[in-house]
Amino acid sequence: MQDLLDQALEDPVEARRRASLVLETSADLVERSYARQSMGIVLRGAGKVDEALAQLRLGLADACAAENAERERDLRATLGGTLAHAGRTRQGLHELERALSGARGELAATIRMRRAGVLALLGRLDEAAPEMRRALSEFRRGGNRGWEARTRTWLGHVELRRGAIAAAEHEIAIAEQMLLEDHADVERLYALENLAEIAVARGDLAGGLRRYADVLDSYERCGLTPRSETLVLYGGTLLAAGLARDAIDVVEPVATDLAATPLEIAEIELFLAWAMSAAGHHVVALDRAVHARAQFRRQRRGWFERRARLVAVRARLAIGNVRGLARQATSVASQLHEERADEAPLALTLAGRLAKGDERRRLWLEAASYRDRPNGLVRAGALLARALEREDAEDRGGVLRACAAGLDAIDEHRRLLGSSELRALATTHGRELTTIALRHAAHDPRTLLRWSERTRATALAQPPATSDAATIPESLAALRDNGRKLAEARQAGEPTEQLERERLRLERAVRSEHHTLSATADAAQRPATAEEVVAGVGDGCLVELVDVDGALHVLVVHAGRVRRRVAGTTTEAADLLGPTAMLLRRASRGRPASTADLGRRLQDTILGDAARLIPDGPVTLAPTARLHGLPWALLPGLHDRPFSVVPSAGQYLRAQSVRRPRTRRRVLVAGPALESGGAEVPVLAERLDGADLLDGNAATLETVLDRIDGADLVHLAAHGRFRADSPLFSALDLADGPLTVHDLERVRRAPYRVVLSACESGVLAPVGAEELLGLAAALFSLGSAGLVCSVAEVNDAATAELMVALHDGLARGLDPAAALLEVRQQAADPVTAGTAASFVALGV
Repeated sequence: MQDLLDQALEDPVEARRRASLVLETSADLVERSYARQSMGIVLRGAGKVDEALAQLRLGLADACAAENAERERDLRATLGGTLAHAGRTRQGLHELERALSGARGELAATIRMRRAGVLALLGRLDEAAPEMRRALSEFRRGGNRGWEARTRTWLGHVELRRGAIAAAEHEIAIAEQMLLEDHADVERLYALENLAEIAVARGDLAGGLRRYADVLDSYERCGLTPRSETLVLYGGTLLAAGLARDAIDVVEPVATDLAATPLEIAEIELFLAWAMSAAGHHVVALDRAVHARAQFRRQRRGWFERRARLVAVRARLAIGNVRGLARQATSVASQLHEERADEAPLALTLAGRLAKGDERRRLWLEAASYRDRPNGLVRAGALLARALEREDAEDRGGVLRACAAGLDAIDEHRRLLGSSELRALATTHGRELTTIALRHAAHDPRTLLRWSERTRATALAQPPATSDAATIPESLAALRDNGRKLAEARQAGEPTEQLERERLRLERAVRSEHHTLSATADAAQRPATAEEVVAGVGDGCLVELVDVDGALHVLVVHAGRVRRRVAGTTTEAADLLGPTAMLLRRASRGRPASTADLGRRLQDTILGDAARLIPDGPVTLAPTARLHGLPWALLPGLHDRPFSVVPSAGQYLRAQSVRRPRTRRRVLVAGPALESGGAEVPVLAERLDGADLLDGNAATLETVLDRIDGADLVHLAAHGRFRADSPLFSALDLADGPLTVHDLERVRRAPYRVVLSACESGVLAPVGAEELLGLAAALFSLGSAGLVCSVAEVNDAATAELMVALHDGLARGLDPAAALLEVRQQAADPVTAGTAASFVALGV
């Protein structure tokens, strides 16, 4: 009958059927005790803890009536574990200790392992580990592979929680191999979950996400619903990746899952408190943290209670509820520091913010002691504390050294990621380090330039990874087909609700797959130094905007010098973005719109006195991420000169170094249903002799991607959609569906220059700390030297005329900035002028 207990874990449906049959047909008390025990394990796994306890107590009564001491002890141990899962941990441990008393040999080892498992659930890790090792030795002597693998999995989990990553990986790798050989598919999933968690602990976020994706697929293949613990662990990885909303979406449905045990419910509450705090919902986070802490106290789970207290401290500090908080923050920080927990740097840093004088410095120094941890994000948190401590000591050099080391740790974490979205989001972890560094670098123009370059558009310096450049992923192909069907349905006036739901599902699948990609190269992407920028600019002019504590600092690089002026505030600039977009929208729709007054206000706010430092001639602008989509031609000082826009000076230098293709292949693409838009394409096809023309049904995604690969000049006229909610799904409509950023990233050799005539095709979404995502960003990261695109809504008819004039200038050898200047100068009416102002040259 022992196999019935093993089956309860591996095939609960069949185990329950067999157990029910035994209870219906057998009067043998020992057999019935096995059936009740198996039934209890199955019910516990389904979250029906009260029913499980009832079955286990009946089974225990049968074992006692049969006077079978071994059966009694084994059932009592299972009862104890189930009581613990029900949140009645004191009773659970009491039953386990009764079961262990007098037990011998392998039975004693199984009870000891289960007792150690409960200790681990309580967070008593230092007690659990030796007990598990003692049980493991017994199983190895007796050759019991099932219990040995089970114990190794638990032991690995405990070692991981204790911070012993190498020891954890050793145990779990052995367990996973044993379970694979024994075809224990369900129990093997638990080992694979732990291996995913270990990858994350080592800092390999993409590897962890990839392993979790495999685990979730395996659950589906086995016909099982993932455990709540699995989803919480997966959610934690998403949270580490900066995907707080995704993490909440994964775990929140489980909070009301009737199958969750009280222990699991408390852990779910704690996780959601963390996630809500990370998403900025601090009031909700505080409520969940307080609720979770109360449950952990009742369950006597101090390890978890301490973490719930930490979330509560963080949330209260964020909402300004600090009365009496300093003592609480110091208490929980001290406890986590005593554990040497990965959360300790955060706790100690928060406590330091609430403390004063020597106590504050002591707390921050203790937090800084974690800067040798293997996880880059933990190290970055420790180095933030070091920077704060040095700032408190008025040691500017020490502040900048700590910030540099902290950002290096985040870069190490980021470079392992293949997803451009995750790389951009990873910089969020360094936002405060960036803020502090820029504050202390602002005293000197060259130092500020160096630090500005250190902290902006870093994700664009590394090409995105793709699963297979030659084969479109299945989910991406399905998404494209869905996009085509949606467009047809909208045009025909048919319902689209079901297609919209399918689109969201497919987008989630594409994003999830993209997130699992590892970087194709891990070479450090060194930011440009101030000297390199000055030398690269030469006699030209670069204007870089830097946000320093909410004020716009303007750096003007020209003729070997770097000069600095302070303009308006980021708030004042942001307040002008809305009116600017509205004004250009009016112009695009043929309504009179005067831009002169708004242009002066923009210039005064964004450039201020620095406008006087800009010499005659071309200028390159490197704005902050949030100002990247500004129609810069509206500024009086820029309207009558050629200018280009770049995410960073480093990107400007990279664009300058891009080699133009020897074969000047040109590609013209016209998407479907353009009405008057795209009218320039047939005209350009006649003027650009030998250009590849893809229009109508020929403008399919695979054909377009193939032709633009390595082209000298590409003109894309297609309806475009910028997705602020998910920038990598910003798209251009082609004959067989949308061309998204995910598709563009599959191009092997980026086109040298690209013209995008669609509305808002040059809009980029600010992500993380001074990072950008969108169609234009994808082309930059692939290696395009320059783009011409719009940052606002444009008039179709005026755009067609302007595009022909733009290409005339390019054909005469003008660069995009000079060609756009000619276009602006030729604008004869407000609609044409507004449309011309909406186009910008990006790069070189």
